[in-house]
Amino acid sequence: MSVALGTTHPLPVRTTTVRDPGDLLKALPTPAPYAWVRHGQGLVGWGEAARVNVPTGPGRFAWARQWLTDAFADLPTEPGAPRPAAFGSFTFDPATPGSVLVIPQATLTRRDGQTWLTTIGDPALNHATPVTTPGRISYGDGSLTAPAWQHIVAQASARIRHGDLDKVVLARDLVATAEHPIDARLLLSRLASRYPDCYTFSVAGLIGATPELLIRRTGTEIESLVLAGTTARGTDPDDDHRRGQALLASAKDRHEHEYAIASVRQTLAPLCAVLHTPDEPELLVLPNLQHLASHVTGRLADGASVLDVVAAMHPTAAVGGTPTDKAVQLIRDIEGMDRAGYAGPVGWIDSAGDGEWGIALRSGHISGRRARLFAGCGIMGDSDPAAELAEAQTKFRVMQYALEG
Repeated sequence: MSVALGTTHPLPVRTTTVRDPGDLLKALPTPAPYAWVRHGQGLVGWGEAARVNVPTGPGRFAWARQWLTDAFADLPTEPGAPRPAAFGSFTFDPATPGSVLVIPQATLTRRDGQTWLTTIGDPALNHATPVTTPGRISYGDGSLTAPAWQHIVAQASARIRHGDLDKVVLARDLVATAEHPIDARLLLSRLASRYPDCYTFSVAGLIGATPELLIRRTGTEIESLVLAGTTARGTDPDDDHRRGQALLASAKDRHEHEYAIASVRQTLAPLCAVLHTPDEPELLVLPNLQHLASHVTGRLADGASVLDVVAAMHPTAAVGGTPTDKAVQLIRDIEGMDRAGYAGPVGWIDSAGDGEWGIALRSGHISGRRARLFAGCGIMGDSDPAAELAEAQTKFRVMQYALEG
């Protein structure tokens, strides 16, 4: 069967089982790939059979779903094989351009011990190139200097104490310049190796390893992993344990986490026939950080696709604040930068509406020799600007490691 994908020349579509390539990321032939991988499972892609820049505005997710419906309309699915899929990234702010959907020319999928290759058109046009290193890395201020960012944190805390809102998440950026063009494949391999519990992703230059699963849809079943409340890892096992227990006991961090869970519960409840949110958070321990985490599960009440759920959930309190409208407006007013895809939804969706979407945290946007890195912190009324700056600097280290090795 063939598919036009917005052209007048239908393209052949094939899905075949293939020999396990080992590391999915090492099978990528080009330095500008698409990826969504965790514990070696997931999907990677290269080339572009179809790509669209999603218009800005409050209806962008509905527009995206219709585009996907049209693009997937004639794509065949073989029984037991993965369905055709698209990768996507949406900007944090609906008024900001840069949201994109891509159906790769070739997609390699691994799940349940099997691997498939789906091709649209002739992926042989994509000649394999060797992975390259970026060489020396230098860093410079992003949109704001560190002291200027601490100042806006103090402003936000004062607004919260005044009663204007309950919580706001403020982000900052850091610019990295490499000696040579940055090969996304090298960054992805380093991230996946060091942070296997995270979702390592690459979509249109946005690359990272996020610990936060916004939503997974499998049929009518959904899952979400909510993170809010953070501390650094300890210097030894005893210090690490003390830090984790202090995080679990922290009134500030527990309060922040409660806002995040309430936000998810409020948005998912109208879509679900069944919804379970835990009473107490757990610790999620990563190589560089510990988070308060809550695993949310549910069953959808109707035929909502994963993108419909993403539309309902974004932005969560974990990346925006509470109340959402006031927090997002404060971000626009004082943050002093364009977040682009940072803290926006990133992931994949297949032709049946299943998929996995995370929040683009621990990430950077790569273009040539330049990388713009992002980090954010949940600000409460009692937040200390110096401590929040230190937390942001710790979060930058994920992408700094990817760049430097």
